[in-house]
Amino acid sequence: MILLAIPKRIAGAVLNSLKGGVVPRIGLEYVQVGRTNEINALLHDVELIEDGGSAFRFVAGKFGAGKSFLLQTIRNHVMERGFAVIDADLSPERRFSGTKGQGLATYRELIRNMSTKTRPEGGALPLILEKWLSGIMAETAAEIDVDSEGFNTAVKRRIFAVTSEIEGMVNGFEFAKALVTYFDAYRTGDDEKKSAIMRWFRAEYTTKTESKAACNINFIITDESWYDFIKLFALFLVRAGYKGLYVMIDELAYLYNLHNRTTRQNNYEKILAMYNDALGGKARYLGIIMGAIPQCIDDTEKGIFSYGALRSRLTEGKFSRGDTRDLLAPIIRLKPLSMEEMYVLLEKLSTLHGTLYDYTPDIGETEYVDFLKAEYERIGAVEQITPREIIRDFIEVLNILSQSDNMRVSDVLSSAGFSYTPVEAETVAEEFADFEV
Repeated sequence: MILLAIPKRIAGAVLNSLKGGVVPRIGLEYVQVGRTNEINALLHDVELIEDGGSAFRFVAGKFGAGKSFLLQTIRNHVMERGFAVIDADLSPERRFSGTKGQGLATYRELIRNMSTKTRPEGGALPLILEKWLSGIMAETAAEIDVDSEGFNTAVKRRIFAVTSEIEGMVNGFEFAKALVTYFDAYRTGDDEKKSAIMRWFRAEYTTKTESKAACNINFIITDESWYDFIKLFALFLVRAGYKGLYVMIDELAYLYNLHNRTTRQNNYEKILAMYNDALGGKARYLGIIMGAIPQCIDDTEKGIFSYGALRSRLTEGKFSRGDTRDLLAPIIRLKPLSMEEMYVLLEKLSTLHGTLYDYTPDIGETEYVDFLKAEYERIGAVEQITPREIIRDFIEVLNILSQSDNMRVSDVLSSAGFSYTPVEAETVAEEFADFEV
């Protein structure tokens, strides 16, 4: 087994995240298996968005099935292709709308997590603004002396050429004014004013009076208007040199679990508005992907399909059933990874573990298969087990093996007390009957 040329920092981050049931934000390429068709389907939207269009997709899969992993994979792909990405997980405090600013909390999380290829960990907005302004100033300096009286005016003229298109959009005037104010602060080295404008972009002012005093902008982003600013950012980012903006929102189950029907419907109404904008041409250079468990979508009592306007738009046709899937439809439903794909994943985890701890894992083909059989033979595993659980257990096995002399996978399995029913054992035997390494 060849150890990977990967920094231990990344190897450790990947393994620790996976062991804790969390999708790593870096190093996904070292453990990516399967999902080729789903990835290609989602990336099919990219050219449309680059050309000024928009797209909206749901990714549906049960907890631990890999939907968050798929979203992170797409996130990395589109950043490599020159997009900016903002992402957030919904929670009790973060929704699309709410009476206590829950929509605004989601917006703040999205802007805080703004990422680019050169700043993949988030917090990229200040760098984006300064890179854009530096570019404009460099272009202007090629024509006018930096120290001349007309330099600032010429720079602002170029800025207004960009912002004039933005001003024609809803709340675009305020967005454009914030950009110009940021330039003035950037040019004069006024860090306090720059910080104030950044707070405005992040919707941290709670009153217009506060915003007026700090930024000279008599307007604040609210729970009702935050999505308009996502669309404004998408257009601005293209003018700043990016291909577009991708919005990735996970854990829609928090909406499904809301007890109040009116609150749920208000949130689904916001999703409908975003969906209509994306497919109706009212948003530009914008891609939106949302992750959800199947019940969150399909349940006609509490799920997204309880909102008639969304159900009529999202329901699959009669030909997309079972193995015949339309991966260009708004909803991509994740199928379980195959046994062969899980086998490859275990090999990748072994290699990564050996790279991190400076040893060569001694695990044979039969041992990988025996481990998978043991996992799938657990009581209830045939229907319920997910890649997340298998990954967690296998990393635990690797940890034990790396700390024990002469111990084999079979020794760990025999000491773990796996239990299964005869019916499940028969089902698993059938699953592995045609398994090829």
